[in-house]
Amino acid sequence: MPSLGADMEDGTLVEWRKKPGDAVKRGDIIAEIETQKGLIEIEIFEEGKVGQLLLQPGDKVKVGTTMALIEVEGEAALPEAAAETKDREPETKPEKETEKAGERIRISPLARRMAEEAGLDISAISGTGEGGIISREDVELAMAAQASKAEKPKADPGPGLRAAIAAAMSKSNREIPHYYLQSRIDMRNAMNWLAATNAGKSPKDRLLPVVLFIKAAALALRECPELNAEWQDGLILKKDIHMGFVVSLRQGGIVVPAIHHADKKTPAGLMEALNDLIPRARSLKLRSSELSDSTFTLTSIGEGGADSIFGIIYPPQTGILGIGSISEQAFAENGMLDVRPCVWVSLAADHRASDGLSGSRFLAAFNQYLQKPENL
Repeated sequence: MPSLGADMEDGTLVEWRKKPGDAVKRGDIIAEIETQKGLIEIEIFEEGKVGQLLLQPGDKVKVGTTMALIEVEGEAALPEAAAETKDREPETKPEKETEKAGERIRISPLARRMAEEAGLDISAISGTGEGGIISREDVELAMAAQASKAEKPKADPGPGLRAAIAAAMSKSNREIPHYYLQSRIDMRNAMNWLAATNAGKSPKDRLLPVVLFIKAAALALRECPELNAEWQDGLILKKDIHMGFVVSLRQGGIVVPAIHHADKKTPAGLMEALNDLIPRARSLKLRSSELSDSTFTLTSIGEGGADSIFGIIYPPQTGILGIGSISEQAFAENGMLDVRPCVWVSLAADHRASDGLSGSRFLAAFNQYLQKPENL
């Protein structure tokens, strides 16, 4: 069971997407886990085949628990892991069977909840899952068959997600010695380049200023590796740059999915990644790696928001960059006064991992990259 952030201790197995004997490769989805951050898809990181599934839908799973055994060519499955998990009693018993009319109806916890909310009679639903269990897909088909316009219940972050955010931010404020730096950046070159690049494109194909911020920050992290790191009883530098991007949820709360290898993507590639990531984040349908891989975070207010934002570091990361709203401001250069689009940016960094000189170097590099947007 992967850790999906400093605020996560456990999750509930909703369903398996693979069965024993299935071939799998890196990136395949093997299971769905329900957490405070919604329904998360758990990925495979090895190539081989599924040997044994050690948990049942409905089991509450602590971070670090062995969930399944993957048989990799040339390697034997670990019997001790299987024995250890087999002896472990599940913390929450799955509610999979219902007695009705002398029959046992097997149904997954998620499918049961969906059926109850849609007012469906589960005895009238045919199960197509392993052993005849009624799955989420079976309930969705039953809803469609009744020509119901009711949609599949949307994940509601509610108090659970708010509690998770509170736990992470409290941990950050309690354990991380923050220092803050702020700088104002001239956005004239960047905005002119964006206008020229977007000319003639449809609204859905246009680039937004945020992709330039993401790319410039990712490149600046190459020059300041102590900010692309984790602090866990010492500084752990990260080789890859996976930019965490704060997404506000319409229902309240935030999630911070990762844009993988942000330094290697073009602005257009970053825009494509955001267009895919943001809708899935807001519907709480993210993959495990998207919630666990961030090495640095960027939070952006967007147009018409506050002039500046001072972020709180998401542990165990060592920095977060806050981007305010772009606005026209008086700007002096070479003794001349002008009006230009400008933005206030702030860096919050972990003083155990870096100091003000490192932070200043990062902001200077970030500014230099934005002054030459054609090179991003």
